Amino acid sequence: MARSNNSALDHRAGLPASPVLTKKGLTMLPPKNDVTVCCAHPAYQMHNEIAGRKTGIRSFQVHSREELPERLQDADVLVISGFWRNDLLEVAPKLKFIQSIGAGTDQFDRDLLRQRGVRLASAQGVNERAVSQHAMALILAMARRLPEARDNQAKHAWRGMISDLDRREDELTGKTLLIIGLGRIGGRLAGLAKAFDMEVIGVRRDPAAGANRADSVHRFDRLPELLPRADFVALTCPLTPETQNIIDAVGLARMKPSAVLVNAARGRCVDEAALVEALRQGQISGAALDVTVEEPLAPGSPLWDMPNVFITPHTAGETRRYEANVVDILVENLERLWRGEAALRNQIV
Repeated sequence: MARSNNSALDHRAGLPASPVLTKKGLTMLPPKNDVTVCCAHPAYQMHNEIAGRKTGIRSFQVHSREELPERLQDADVLVISGFWRNDLLEVAPKLKFIQSIGAGTDQFDRDLLRQRGVRLASAQGVNERAVSQHAMALILAMARRLPEARDNQAKHAWRGMISDLDRREDELTGKTLLIIGLGRIGGRLAGLAKAFDMEVIGVRRDPAAGANRADSVHRFDRLPELLPRADFVALTCPLTPETQNIIDAVGLARMKPSAVLVNAARGRCVDEAALVEALRQGQISGAALDVTVEEPLAPGSPLWDMPNVFITPHTAGETRRYEANVVDILVENLERLWRGEAALRNQIV
């Protein structure tokens, strides 16, 4: 039985809709006055941002994972991140383009999207300022013992001055920051750290791509010899097979006992069990974590109660400009698709 080119007929027949193709074989969207965008997120108000721009693009908001499958049947475009499951493609007969809300896209099955003729773009760069500033804030918080000060405030405890130099607040001047992942976020973090007179060492997959404000840049395979030099180790890399558990028990053992680990990347970039053990044994001084392997962090995780751990709940990328920044990328990509262009901004598929 031949498939109809009519999405509605295909949907009623229980068949996945065929992508509309240009003569170049590119997946095309319906015209602007006929396209429907589904925005799926529990907090971000993407629909309101689209509507406020008066672009003529029709959109609606889904706030829960449970309501998404039914509503997705009407969508040509999906703006989504954490709600995504690959089996949603089975209930999305009209879907032709996914704009990820986040920079990470490891939750999407790229081969499956290609088979279905669905394009995918990330929101890389959408929160590079926020994440780099948050990572710098974590470094400052650990150096200046701000988590302890907040805990003491909650207990109405006025801590006296400390004679033990190893426990006293410190300054960043002259300290060495090792940044794992020297892309947009890592480069901005390097610039911020230089403003505090820190030495900055960067590692990235391709050092030829540039030092990005760091004093030096190296390949990932140089990490074992660089870790012992660092007072702070900050992860700002994407999660890839190369970066999964890039900080493991061996890496933690190579760090200074006075060093602090800062993770603003992905939880699985760090061997969490090894980190817990290293913190318990005093192999490193502390850790500031914006991400964990499981999110939300399990109530029974020992990380919650460790005095040398500072946790923020994956909020490094939060900014009051988030919706506007994502919709800027979305609108640009929609315009490219309507023009029949092959390349998307932050293209993944």
